[in-house]
Amino acid sequence: MRNDSHLSARQENFRPLTPLDFLDRALRDQPESEAVIWREESWNYRQFGSIVGRLQNYLAEISIESGDVVSVMAANRPEMLAAHYAVPSIGAVLNSINTRLEKATVAWILKHTESKLLLCDPTSAEIAKQAADKIGIPIQVFSENAEDGFNILTGTEIQLGDLSGAIKDEWAPIALNYTSGTTDDPKGVVLHHRGAYLNSLGNVLALDFGKLTKYLWTLPMFHCNGWCHTWAITAAGGTHVCLDRVDPALILQALHEQEITHFSCAPVVLYMLLGHVATENFQPTRRVTVATGGASPTSSLIENMEKLGFDFIHLYGLTESFGPTSLRLLSQLEEKLNTEEKAELLARQGIRHTTANRIQVLDESGKDVPWDGITNGEIILSGNTLFAGYYRNQEATEAAFRSGGFHTGDIAVVHPNGDFEIRDRAKDIIISGGENISSLEVEAVLHNHPDVSIAAVVARPDEHWGEVACAFIELKQGTTPTPEELRLHCRSALAGFKVPKYYIFCDLPKTATGKIRKVELRDQAKIL
Repeated sequence: MRNDSHLSARQENFRPLTPLDFLDRALRDQPESEAVIWREESWNYRQFGSIVGRLQNYLAEISIESGDVVSVMAANRPEMLAAHYAVPSIGAVLNSINTRLEKATVAWILKHTESKLLLCDPTSAEIAKQAADKIGIPIQVFSENAEDGFNILTGTEIQLGDLSGAIKDEWAPIALNYTSGTTDDPKGVVLHHRGAYLNSLGNVLALDFGKLTKYLWTLPMFHCNGWCHTWAITAAGGTHVCLDRVDPALILQALHEQEITHFSCAPVVLYMLLGHVATENFQPTRRVTVATGGASPTSSLIENMEKLGFDFIHLYGLTESFGPTSLRLLSQLEEKLNTEEKAELLARQGIRHTTANRIQVLDESGKDVPWDGITNGEIILSGNTLFAGYYRNQEATEAAFRSGGFHTGDIAVVHPNGDFEIRDRAKDIIISGGENISSLEVEAVLHNHPDVSIAAVVARPDEHWGEVACAFIELKQGTTPTPEELRLHCRSALAGFKVPKYYIFCDLPKTATGKIRKVELRDQAKIL
C-alpha cells in the first residue's frame, strides 16, 4: 500500500490522549449526575466542574504556567480530586505528596520537583508550611468550611471550556509521584497523559465501573493518583465518595448509607474493619467489590469479608505502571470453591488487564520461565502504561529500562493456567545457608495462625547461616501466643530452614497505604 501524505494524522482525526477528556465528556453528557460526595455535601458534575474551574483560575492568577510543578498535600476531599483536573488542564504537572511524611522529606520533595506552589488541607498545614518555608515557595491552605481560608467549593458557577484542548502532546507529563515507604531512596516517577488515559480505561473495564458506580475513597488519592481511579470513576460517569481518613466506623457508615459499590485498600484496612466492634452488627445491603493489593488475602480474611458482602479482586502494579497492571478475580465456577481454595487462587496476581503492559516472568538468562508454578523469575513489564522515567535521575531510569523491558524487582512464578504469582521482592529474599527463603511464603503461614493479625518477615544477619528469618508480628487484640507456639505452627507447614528463628511482637510500621515498612524492620532486626 502507498504511503500517501493525505492519509497522515490531522487535527480532525487525531487528538492526544488525556484523562481530562473524561471530565469534558461528563460535563457535556451527564452534568446533573452525582459526581462527588464528601461529609454531608454532594456536587453534580456541573458543580464539580465549577470547583475545577475555580482552582484553574487561581492557578492562572498566580502565574502558574505550562510545565510548572504544583504540589498538593491533602486527604481525600473534593479539592484534591479537582487538582487532578485543574493542574494538568493548564499544562502544569501534579505532584501529590503523602500526608504522613515528615517535614524533612516533604521539603526534599518540594526542592527536587522545583515546585512553584504547595496546596494543602488544614490537617497537613503545619508540616506543609514548615516545609514550604524551608524551600521558599508559596503555600495555600484549603478552607475547612465556606467562611474561612481558600475556598473553591462554593462561588460563582464557571462554565469550563475544552479541558483537554491545552494538551498538545500525549507524552507530556501529567503527574510526578515519589516512590515511598518500602524504600529509603525515593525517586520521582514521571507519568504521562497517554498512560493515565489508557490505564484509567483499563481500570474501568477490569473493575466494571459504570454510571451506577459509587466508589469509596479509602485508598489515598496521593498514592499513585489513587491508582488512576481519580480519572477512571469520572470516565465511567460514577460517583466519588470521599473520606478524610481511614476509619472503620466511617467506612461502615458509608457502605450502609451511600450504597457503595467499590473501594480499594491494602489488606490491613480490611483487618481494621474486622476488628471494629460495629462490624459485628453490620448488615450488608448489597455486594461490594473490594480491590486489594500489596499483600495476598488470607483464607480467614476472605471468609469473614464474604459474610459482610465483599467480593475480592487482587490487583498488582507499581507507581511506575500507573497503578494496577494485572488482576485476579474468581470465576463463577471458582466462587463455589471452599475458602482455602479461593485464597490459593486470590494469592495470585493473575493476568494483565486489557490496556496494561505486557507482563513477562524471565529467568536470569532473559528467557520466559516454564508455566509450572515452581520456577522463579523476575517480572518484566513493557507497553503503553509505563512511566516516562525517573525525574532528574537518568542513571536509575536506564537501570530500570534495560534489555527491552522495565525490571520490577519482583520475583514470581507462572502457573499452568497463565496466572503469575509473586514469590517475593528480589531484595526481600532471605538467603540462609545458601537456600532461598521467600518472606511471603513464611508470612502466609503466620497469617493462618488464629492469633496473628499481620506478619512481616525479614532477614536478620547470622554468623553461621549468613541470614535467618526474623518475624515481626502484630497480634489480634486480647491474644498472647508464645514464640514457641508460633515456631511450632510454622514448622508444621514449612521446611525447617524456613522457620523464623526470632519472633517480635509489636505494632508494625506502615506507609499511608498500609504497606509494611520493611526497611525499618530490617534495621531493627540487625540490632536485636
